[in-house]
Amino acid sequence: MPRILDVEQAILLLELEPPFDQRAVQLARRRMAKRWHPDIAPPGRQHEHQRHLQAINEAADQLEQLAETSRGGRVTRNAVKVSAAAARKAREDEGRRAYEAEQRARAAAADRAKHDPFGSRVPDHSVVHRYARCVSYPEWGVGTVTGIYFSGDGDDVQQWARAKFSIGIRTVPAGSLQFVDFSKPDHAADRVQRFMTAAQHALAEGDAKLAAQRLVYARDADPMNPVVLRLLTSAFWQAGNLPAAARAVRDWARAETDRPTPERFAARIYEDMGAIDLAAEAAERAANRAPADASSWERLGRLRLRMMDRAAAISALERARLVGPTLEGLLSLALAYHLAGDVGAEVSTAESATRLEPDSQSAWNAYAHALARTDRVSECIEACHRALELGENAEVADLLERVQAAQPRSLSERTAA
Repeated sequence: MPRILDVEQAILLLELEPPFDQRAVQLARRRMAKRWHPDIAPPGRQHEHQRHLQAINEAADQLEQLAETSRGGRVTRNAVKVSAAAARKAREDEGRRAYEAEQRARAAAADRAKHDPFGSRVPDHSVVHRYARCVSYPEWGVGTVTGIYFSGDGDDVQQWARAKFSIGIRTVPAGSLQFVDFSKPDHAADRVQRFMTAAQHALAEGDAKLAAQRLVYARDADPMNPVVLRLLTSAFWQAGNLPAAARAVRDWARAETDRPTPERFAARIYEDMGAIDLAAEAAERAANRAPADASSWERLGRLRLRMMDRAAAISALERARLVGPTLEGLLSLALAYHLAGDVGAEVSTAESATRLEPDSQSAWNAYAHALARTDRVSECIEACHRALELGENAEVADLLERVQAAQPRSLSERTAA
């Protein structure tokens, strides 16, 4: 029987009442021994009495030791409570640790079942290169390849590699592995990978400044690595270092001359810096690299509008309208036509916005204001009513009052007569 750790249980077993001393414990031991000695047990109960007597002796030894170490040789009621609470706390901690260990074991088993489907299968092919990186997940580092497997038949056959990384065993497509030859070490690649992983951890913890410092070392090792330059741009931007972010995004754009993403980042960074002309140039390059992206043309149009270049803004926003009209793009185009003085185009564009999203209050507001600059008074009043039905707007309500006051009054037949 396991040793009793709870003092309260030992006291109950010996039928004692605190406070007590060693003499009281000895008397209780003798009294309980007379009751539970195996020699006086009924037939067939000797083993049960023997185990119970063993528990009594262990409890008595524990209480005698406690009384011996107590002040004055007596164990008070408060000491019993403190000792029992400590024992319960120890059991709780042990239970929690056992539960956490069980949960970790279950998680490891689930992870192994998910990522290691060939764990109990003999490899179909020998491994020539032992060490490799996964191109799709470089943050895993260098792993050890333990086997090559095949699945599927005919044209659907697929090759898999089972590799052990720092995060665990993973089964990945063999084509996603980049084998490492340690006989010819590439110190630059190792340095880039090491600092990129450290920077990603810093970004995950919200320390963009530290991530940027680590990525500078990675960039020094490989100055034209687009992944490093992208992360460096993002880290500087998040850290609020806009000049450094602008320099990093320029390097990124030189490394990737065919993708619009670096130019999109550049446009936003320049806009945050207040350099609207540079932001417009970057947005124009991004739009030219992705001509089917309506959002790029809309952004270019808004930037041109901020530069008061109405003709260029209208051209870009019309291009966005052809590619994929959106409510924001149409409202920006209506504003550009308004600033250019083309009331007819403004009314037509605002009307298109109401047709695109009939329940948009901003679209009906713009349509009502555009109609107010024409002689279509009744349509303007209807647009104002529709906008006010969708939500309160003091500006539209004031416009409605002014339009109704300026509306020409017609005499009824009876008054005319």
